[in-house]
Amino acid sequence: MARRSRRSSEARTSVPAAPYIKRVLPFFDPMDEDQLAKMEAQVDWMLENIGVAFRDDPVALEIWKAAGFTPSGEFGDLIKADAQWVRAQCAKAPSEFVQHARNPARSVTIGGNNQVFAPIYGAPFVRDLEGGRRYAEFADFEKLVKLAYMHPNLHHTGLVIAEPTDIPVSKRHLDMVLAHMTLSDKPHLGAITEMERAQDSVDMAEILHGADFMEENCVIMGNVNTNSPLLVDKVVTQAIQVYCGRGQGIVVVPFILSGAMGPVSTAASVAQAMAEAMMVCAFAQLVRPGAPFVLGNFLSSMSLKSGAPTFGMPEPVISNYAIGQLARRVGLPLRCGGSLTASKIEDAQAAYESADSMHSTMLAGANFVLHSAGWLEGGLCTGFEKLIMDADRLGGYQKVLVQGLDVSDEAMARDAYEEVEPAGHFLGCGHTMRNYQTAFYEPALSDSENVESWEEGGSLDMRARAHAKWKTMLEQYEAPAMDVAKREALEAYVARRKEELPDAWY
Repeated sequence: MARRSRRSSEARTSVPAAPYIKRVLPFFDPMDEDQLAKMEAQVDWMLENIGVAFRDDPVALEIWKAAGFTPSGEFGDLIKADAQWVRAQCAKAPSEFVQHARNPARSVTIGGNNQVFAPIYGAPFVRDLEGGRRYAEFADFEKLVKLAYMHPNLHHTGLVIAEPTDIPVSKRHLDMVLAHMTLSDKPHLGAITEMERAQDSVDMAEILHGADFMEENCVIMGNVNTNSPLLVDKVVTQAIQVYCGRGQGIVVVPFILSGAMGPVSTAASVAQAMAEAMMVCAFAQLVRPGAPFVLGNFLSSMSLKSGAPTFGMPEPVISNYAIGQLARRVGLPLRCGGSLTASKIEDAQAAYESADSMHSTMLAGANFVLHSAGWLEGGLCTGFEKLIMDADRLGGYQKVLVQGLDVSDEAMARDAYEEVEPAGHFLGCGHTMRNYQTAFYEPALSDSENVESWEEGGSLDMRARAHAKWKTMLEQYEAPAMDVAKREALEAYVARRKEELPDAWY
């Protein structure tokens, strides 16, 4: 049998590298007007009758009091608000904004018809084919930042791609933020776990971008979770005071396991997520009107036998679609979904769950997507191979979103039908020759060759191909150019703060 030559591992794609996605594909909106009205009525009922507690931050309560609210409830921290007032506050946040990168060509627009893909966030473990599963260290973290910077299908590098557990908790945020600022020139997030860590992130952003530019533009964001159900703690409110107080962005994500932190019914959990996020948005606008705000949703089903979260299931898939419709109606950018799986390795379970989760995220129109690549083990582990495999698939999503269905005269190919006889073939016709380089998306990691070619190449599965890919990428890595004075100023800031901070490991 004749063997086709193996194509290059650097497969040509039909989508050029872009700083973010400008989608033309319509959103998938499953709810009709009656359903939307019922969902919004539920959100309004929760805002007015149930309320959201703002706990452990006296300053946050003073901000509410200054706005005319009287906290109530057992702990004196429950805020109930007129739903129309909350919606009016949400309308002060921009429906679309730019997060500026230090390289202007890498800046991203969040909101509207735009979508931004960022990698996994927050895993304490890493896994790869050589090293297996282990606690992440800073060397792993640096490699992952480099890979996220280099991959054209990731637009944003996030922050905690993996938790560097070999650095004290009190100081690791400094090393992480510095690494994102120096190893990459894509936009990134800042720290949020304590107020001074958020402040360090904002101060470092000011060194990098300049105070004047930062005063008028978003250059950094924090990503926080509400303590569902219906509780906002000081991590959230203090991060808002730091980030939004400087005009920077905040991403607020209710993390709801239906059946635990929300009712088992998906509609109720979606309405709860909207109520929590909208109330926090109202607070952010009290801190600084016009501060960028991204409404998040991380809704997962769970095993009611074990309590373990499940991913890629029909309930979180439909929640992505629903939250997309509701977020657009309230006028806020959306964060949800990702390539999520409970699987421990890159197996069939990981592929199915990640694909279903990410596909619904894409159709729902999530504007900012953390966990787009690398997520394993319910978010506890960052997979090096998974990062590369997921990012490879993001290119296919990008083509669907950016191009949709081309119905131009060239796409209709009338001249090809005039050239090719019945029972002929189109392989060598003029239309094919004009378009063959961009006609089809070719994923770099998929092997579509015949079995003889595959065996000749070592019979490698996708995990092995992804392993070789990220190894090669790191060998080819070159740090983006950076102003020497800014680098030195950042390094001096980090060194000074490390001297000031005691080591703390929890």
